[in-house]
Amino acid sequence: MNVPRIALATYTLLPELDDDDAPLLDVLASRGVHAEAVVWDDPAVDWGAFDLVVIRNTWDYMDRLEEYLAWAERVSQVTTLANPLEVVRWNTDKIYLRELERHGVAVVPTKYLDPAEHNEGRKIHARTPGRGQFVVKPTVSAGSKDTARYRSGDVDDRGQAMRHTRRLLDDGRHVMIQPYLTAVDDVGETALIYVGGLFSHAVRKGAILRGFGDPLDEPFMAEEMSPREASAAERAVADAVIEALPELVGGCERAEFPLLYVRVDLVPDADGRPLVLEVEATEPSLFFRQAPGTIERFADAIVGRALAARAS
Repeated sequence: MNVPRIALATYTLLPELDDDDAPLLDVLASRGVHAEAVVWDDPAVDWGAFDLVVIRNTWDYMDRLEEYLAWAERVSQVTTLANPLEVVRWNTDKIYLRELERHGVAVVPTKYLDPAEHNEGRKIHARTPGRGQFVVKPTVSAGSKDTARYRSGDVDDRGQAMRHTRRLLDDGRHVMIQPYLTAVDDVGETALIYVGGLFSHAVRKGAILRGFGDPLDEPFMAEEMSPREASAAERAVADAVIEALPELVGGCERAEFPLLYVRVDLVPDADGRPLVLEVEATEPSLFFRQAPGTIERFADAIVGRALAARAS
């Protein structure tokens, strides 16, 4: 009997997966399936030869979004993609935060700028905060690339923030402006990871934007990571996100939920209330090394999906 074949999609700079995901290959092999790392834009790959394609380290998609979504669509036509195509389409643009907020989920307050509507000085000025610290970033980004932190009370900072916003809009990119919640400098972010719809583990992510100005040009900066016990309040917010996804992601069948993996990143506001900063359901790091036993749990979920895909 042929064993299930699983592709773990990655990109050219990490052809053997990153250090966190690479052990998946051996763990999956120990479960009697064939798994291999495959570069997503390699034209020689026969995606239909796999029972399941699991998106992992495809970390150049933000600069090639249309090409990436076209790839995901092609893969979905010949095999099972995890997470599904419609989830990838929904999740690769952070405008989804607006939908989560409308659904009643507590998210970081966000202003959105459209290059077709807001690309002029007075409109950018009107949306640049007049008090406190804030962050400017494109809605399509990953790993804090093209993201910077500013101080509204500093004339140079404010001017630099407006120029940053203008550059992004000139490039045809949608922009989001959010308050910088300073509690993150001490508390950090909490990333809650769900596998198959069930809470798996949580980690603390140290703040990345320590300085002001100068948008980050590296897609993935080194992060300070450590295990964390998620609080009841954090679990409640993240659980609400997981429960909302089937209603928010258009075009997906209910049978495609729960998703194979989701990471919900939370930051505390000034009162300690957890707010959603991001929902990562496309290619998130899942931080297996911070939580022993979780990579085995993830591998079991992958095998389950592969067997179900083969039987369908």
